[in-house]
Amino acid sequence: MYPASYAQRRLWFLAQLEGPSATYNLPTALRFRGVMDVDALRAALGDVLARHESLRTVFRPRDDEPMQVVLPVEQITVPLTVRPVVPEELEEQLAVVAGRPFDLEHDLPIRAELLRLGPEDQVLVLVAHHIAADGWSFAPLARDLTSAYQARCAGRPPDWAPLPVQYVDYTLWQQQLLGAPDDPGSLLNRQLGYWRDTLAGIPDHLALPTDRPRPPVASHRGATLPFTLPAGLHADLLTLARRHDATLFMVIHAGLAALLTRMGAGTDIPIGAPVAGRTDPGLDDLVGFFVNTLVLRTRTQDNPTFAQLLAQTRTTNVDAYAHQDLPFDHLVEALNPDRSLARHPLFQVALAFQNFHQPDIHLPGTHITAEPVPTDVAPFDLALYLTERHGPTGVPAGIEGQAEYATDLFDPGTVDQLLHRLERLLAHAAQDPGTPVGDLDIWLPGEHHRVLSQWNDTTTPLDPTTLTRRFEQQAAKTPDAIAVTDGTTTLTYRQLNEQANQLAHHLLTHDAGPEKYIALAIPRSTHLLTALLATLK
Repeated sequence: MYPASYAQRRLWFLAQLEGPSATYNLPTALRFRGVMDVDALRAALGDVLARHESLRTVFRPRDDEPMQVVLPVEQITVPLTVRPVVPEELEEQLAVVAGRPFDLEHDLPIRAELLRLGPEDQVLVLVAHHIAADGWSFAPLARDLTSAYQARCAGRPPDWAPLPVQYVDYTLWQQQLLGAPDDPGSLLNRQLGYWRDTLAGIPDHLALPTDRPRPPVASHRGATLPFTLPAGLHADLLTLARRHDATLFMVIHAGLAALLTRMGAGTDIPIGAPVAGRTDPGLDDLVGFFVNTLVLRTRTQDNPTFAQLLAQTRTTNVDAYAHQDLPFDHLVEALNPDRSLARHPLFQVALAFQNFHQPDIHLPGTHITAEPVPTDVAPFDLALYLTERHGPTGVPAGIEGQAEYATDLFDPGTVDQLLHRLERLLAHAAQDPGTPVGDLDIWLPGEHHRVLSQWNDTTTPLDPTTLTRRFEQQAAKTPDAIAVTDGTTTLTYRQLNEQANQLAHHLLTHDAGPEKYIALAIPRSTHLLTALLATLK
């Protein structure tokens, strides 16, 4: 038994807290057209499991802490299922396979299903739990599976060089590198000091432009929405990045922070960003969970220009990457923010560039294409995953993205509008980075005219009845209907009218009246609506 890595500990504790779920399943599917040797595929998968200990590791508790137990090769059964599926049910069956949870104490953290659509048409679905693999892992996994399958088709085992290390070696090395939590001079505590200072006073959550209030417990149900930033904008953003000694990630990070501010999320914007965590070349060919998460804090107060915001973002990113060794779960434990089952701690919006090597599989006698796997999970409120595309000569060919969002909070139309606003903001910033972020264009087609012309049409005839009189008429018509709610208190029209009348009479005793100022300093609540109505009365 070996101790779990810091990253694994967090996922294990989440599994204990939330129960079985597919939130941290990583699925991929490949469609094979041609003859598939199932026996060779099963043997090849067994070879891969033998090569990568992380794929045959289960987690057993000891003193309430997870321990890695690497199962011997001779004790495991290759987790490959073969079954027929009619083409019309393929998408549904892919979702079923991807959505089946793992039992981390007893199940291997990977499974494979070969869905047979016909004699020479089948889809291989590989699903790994994040505790055993990350996005980078799929490239070495695919490479090793390919070479093992080719060898088994030729009637021999694969002939590959042994891996220099296994995941448990990394786990022990990580603990040695970071040092003891009770050692003030350890790297763990030195980096923790940086993050304590950097994240002091960070908001508990962002006030995102959601369609619904946040539920008390997040379901982690989600959906994805694809989008593309066109080639021209891709080129302009790269030019902007070069002129300001920044990266494309920094430019889009600054743009996303500016957009969230413009959409009412405040001027202190924490965004989560994954880092590969493979700081030694010996880890590049290993399947495992190495990724760490950084909290990148951006402040937009005083309405800086986009160039100024980009300079701040660059400094934030560079400093954060210099302190990337501190595991995110240890940071959460040390900062101890207000815990809630309703939201992710420290940040709710994530941004990632998918710059790891893409899996490359070539199997003899088959033509292979990627098959999209529908998923319905979202660990965060909103996450943007981006991939750069380039032409044959390296010319920018656009940025492909996927927005993953919590369906507890967002409708797809709202997310689509946010993505279009981000595109417009980035386009304006690329052309004129000297523009203050509060003046960057986020208008959608037709909105400018609607707000300035239609909603502001002064030729519209007005009802001569006063607002207070119209409210009283409504209160008389529907006295028991809900008039206002703030998530804590709910008032009917009768209750709101009575409370406003009482406060209005009280104001009169303090010499309130026409042409006299009354200042209201009340947070957004039912009390604010009562006070506004009383003042008008």
